[in-house]
Amino acid sequence: MLYDMEHVEERVILVAVEAGGEIPADQSLDELAELAKTAGAQVAGRVIQARESVHPGTYVGKGKIEELKDLIWETDATGIICDDELTSAQLGNLEEALSVKIMDRTLLILDIFAARAVSGEGKIQVELAQLRYRASRLSGLGKSLSRLGGGIGTRGPGEKKLEMDRRLIRERISRLKRELKDVERHRDLIRAQRRNSGLKVAALVGYTSAGKSSIENALTDAGILEDAMLFSTLDTTTRSLMLDNTQEILITDTVGFIRKLPHHLVEAFKSTLEEAKYADIIIHVVDASNPQMDTQMHVVYETLRQLGAEGKPVVTLFNKQDRLEHPVNQRDFQADYSILTSAKTGQGLDELKEALLEIIRKDQIYIERLYDFGEAGKIQLIRSRGQLVSEEYVPEGIAVKAYVPPEIYGRV
Repeated sequence: MLYDMEHVEERVILVAVEAGGEIPADQSLDELAELAKTAGAQVAGRVIQARESVHPGTYVGKGKIEELKDLIWETDATGIICDDELTSAQLGNLEEALSVKIMDRTLLILDIFAARAVSGEGKIQVELAQLRYRASRLSGLGKSLSRLGGGIGTRGPGEKKLEMDRRLIRERISRLKRELKDVERHRDLIRAQRRNSGLKVAALVGYTSAGKSSIENALTDAGILEDAMLFSTLDTTTRSLMLDNTQEILITDTVGFIRKLPHHLVEAFKSTLEEAKYADIIIHVVDASNPQMDTQMHVVYETLRQLGAEGKPVVTLFNKQDRLEHPVNQRDFQADYSILTSAKTGQGLDELKEALLEIIRKDQIYIERLYDFGEAGKIQLIRSRGQLVSEEYVPEGIAVKAYVPPEIYGRV
């Protein structure tokens, strides 16, 4: 169960170590600031330290800790958020040195997920991820766990759990895993039913806040929450879409990707994220107005590779074209199709439907047949597993034009 805590306005200082990674620390802190804002915190300052690697005991060096003490006093900050996942020792040492709440990027993302979880499955997944995170850091979280105040980093299980020992946490994790297994079996059953229906599935993937929900709403009137905040939707939504008069496809949404997506979340949300793995087509939604667009696209492809979802047809949508002052012809060389879209104005959505239809038609066989009246069962098979373009009753029988998948071609 997730606990609702009293809302407290937090003032936080963001801290990062510049260790020569692919992403400059200041860009990473920009995203961390968006995450903090989403969680309801106000950013009071930011500190970056250039080091070869993070300090194993305190994340940053002694000099920066003294600098942080002064900054906390000057800004009246209530907490520190570090841009990387902290170890138990780092959490405990930083809290002892600075006497404020210490959080890391993982805890912040988990907190946002706890606030956004709506469905039973989503809540189980979030609590499981939170408990796994906290179980590995019980000693480091000792002091903060005893606090009963609200605010970011305290939503969900944890704030009253100092007295809960590892045995109780393990038991709770085992119970949640069993519940999640039941949910996964149900999801597998739904996937099997989709396969049997012959309908193709397209999964919407993309960096968080790229506009996946807006695209699905624009295509199917799904009625999903659209929000400028990060991770506005966690729960998978599947809707059917007619591409033309005969061809239907299922569009399914997935949770947004992000840099340094906590492994606890990847594991807990595996069944949800695997919608991309089991889909027939990937619709990659990109925020074309975001300066970090190329980096975000790289993160999405890396995450798809980790999930084993490569090798599928990809349609990349360069979304939010309405926000660009000077539109350019953007292209994704890893995708089969690149389309400039705007969920707000409807730009490119018809082109998307045409691309999806082309991809599906490549795997189908076009037939024109004249069936005897006694072979109406074959026409019903085409109707259920393929696409019936036309059906005309003539004196000799039933004239049919249709697209059928290869697996039923021999039977019709």
